[in-house]
Amino acid sequence: MDFSRTNWRTFERGIEKEWLITNGIGGFASSTVIGANTRRYHGLLVASLNPPVARHLIVSKLDETIEADNMTYNLSSFRTPDFTMNGYQYLDHFSRNPLPCYYFRCDDIFIEKKICMVHGKNTIIVLYHIINGNSSIKLRLTPLLNFRDYHFNSKREYMNFKYQENGKRIIVTPYELETKIALSCSEGSFVGLNDCFFYNMDYAIERERGLDSTEDHFIPGYFEAGIMPGEEKYITFAATIEKGEEVFDGCKLIREEEERLLNLTDSSDEFVCELTRAADDFIVYRKSTDAKTILAGYPWFTDWGRDTMIAFPGLTLVTGRFKDAKEILDTFKRYISNGLVPNVFPDEGQQPAYNSVDAALWYFQAVKSYLDYTDDKDYLTGSLLDVLTDIVNHFINGTLYNIKMDTDGLITAGNEQTQLTWMDAKVGDWVITPRQGKAVEVNALWYNALRILGYLYEVKGGGGRKYEELAELTGKSFTAEFWNEDYKCLYDVINGEYKDTAVRPNQILSVSLAYPAITGEKAKAVVDMVWKKLLTPYGLRTLAADSKEYRGQYIGNQYNRDSSYHQGTVWPWLMGPFITAYLRTWGYNKRTRQTALKLLGPLKEHIYDACLGNISEIFDGNQPFYPRGCFAQAWSVGEILRVYSDLIK
Repeated sequence: MDFSRTNWRTFERGIEKEWLITNGIGGFASSTVIGANTRRYHGLLVASLNPPVARHLIVSKLDETIEADNMTYNLSSFRTPDFTMNGYQYLDHFSRNPLPCYYFRCDDIFIEKKICMVHGKNTIIVLYHIINGNSSIKLRLTPLLNFRDYHFNSKREYMNFKYQENGKRIIVTPYELETKIALSCSEGSFVGLNDCFFYNMDYAIERERGLDSTEDHFIPGYFEAGIMPGEEKYITFAATIEKGEEVFDGCKLIREEEERLLNLTDSSDEFVCELTRAADDFIVYRKSTDAKTILAGYPWFTDWGRDTMIAFPGLTLVTGRFKDAKEILDTFKRYISNGLVPNVFPDEGQQPAYNSVDAALWYFQAVKSYLDYTDDKDYLTGSLLDVLTDIVNHFINGTLYNIKMDTDGLITAGNEQTQLTWMDAKVGDWVITPRQGKAVEVNALWYNALRILGYLYEVKGGGGRKYEELAELTGKSFTAEFWNEDYKCLYDVINGEYKDTAVRPNQILSVSLAYPAITGEKAKAVVDMVWKKLLTPYGLRTLAADSKEYRGQYIGNQYNRDSSYHQGTVWPWLMGPFITAYLRTWGYNKRTRQTALKLLGPLKEHIYDACLGNISEIFDGNQPFYPRGCFAQAWSVGEILRVYSDLIK
């Protein structure tokens, strides 16, 4: 993860690559490789006030200048509607190994800037290593502060900040709140400013998304430190909202975080190492459950039931985080209600949202994966077996959102107003991909759940014959009802007499799950159709490009974006099930494994683009497959890590 000037010859090129670091409780820091913020979500400290949610922008960035021999070198890069600061002209090198590090050179002055979050705390450390030349110089650090929900922008007329000096720290109080922002610098002194603000920072990506794209920030003053000719010095800037933090040893804290990240895996494979560190970004502590959970994506998603279960095997099991895995299963077990896994967790003790038909069924796949990796039969055949049985019985007898089993053993769910599957985009009252009735992946997951439940009863010693017989009925009905003889693949949704012939990727799950709903030549035909119609270098399209509803670009305002979200947009996480299905139908051999590795080649390159070391949520369906959506997505990382690790064993 090393980059040179060729990557930022222009401002526009310099903002293409982003970085992300996290603190394990939902907080994060993020920007571009030239340090210019292009999103409302970019910031040096985005703190989680109620882990892992209630995220607020605290420190937008630091403006850094060097004064030497009556010359001023501004190292900062940003854009306002009528001005561009090109501090990147002094940037020689950028690396993320594993922390982001900027290397500036101003004539004979060398500045290395490394950024680190303190794990488990809402604290940011910026360490400057300065090797001075032949002149006396001054380093000036000017923090741009804020205190707002990270989904919104701030304007000067609504901002109210007060600050006071407290020893070596500056204490800033936003909006008369109890939360305090503490700023400190290990060298030099602080110079306060009155009523000083940064106006109209411009966020190019928000403008592209049709959102408010300018924002103001508060400037309390600046820290200034002197460096003598020929002197080498380390200077630590710190910002925190934690109580009681006074002195920060930047070198020590950065060394500890680097060691923690580098020790997450002992693999010699670079792709595995990067994705294992990316996995760490998503596994965080949730205060309301006092346990670990999985954030769906950065910068704007929180934890979602479906996303957690899909990402679960790759993020927790492949990486050997079995304790975290069990904790996550236990946490969701506590919140299961009416046979459903929460779609969204509660944050303040309120009732969870359960509007997901498949999250509970993905829970079975996660459980089976946990058993395969840990062989922890006692745990799974204990109280957890009762919970799984309860889920299945609720699906059989009927539960919320018209979720129930039909006489043919298949699951039907929803109505015209509900969005219960993962293809859940909606604009106003317009459900863009209506999938009420019998969805193909839901019933593949249902068959898989029945087989897993029957297997667990067998491990326990019997008592699950009812579920094994039901699985046989469901399997027969699945093939009879969903097989489309004309297209040689599966219908996407069945609703009464209506059968949706749209070629979508959901059918691939009927081949890829622990217990495939179809096998043999029909399974191979499904894989062939998905390969022919949906496969791209970065994942599967959500709709075949020859469909009249196909939308090949995910761009514009919310209406335009949501209307294309599942109408052709490419999802990398689907590459995991596709490769599993491909290997299952064409056989595990040297040739098929080599083919599968070639299919993953573009994603291996992708981690050096967009958000460094991570995998984006989605890509355009059309060439050149531009990355879109969240720049770091849990199930993208989890599924690619899962299938890649299996291929290189």
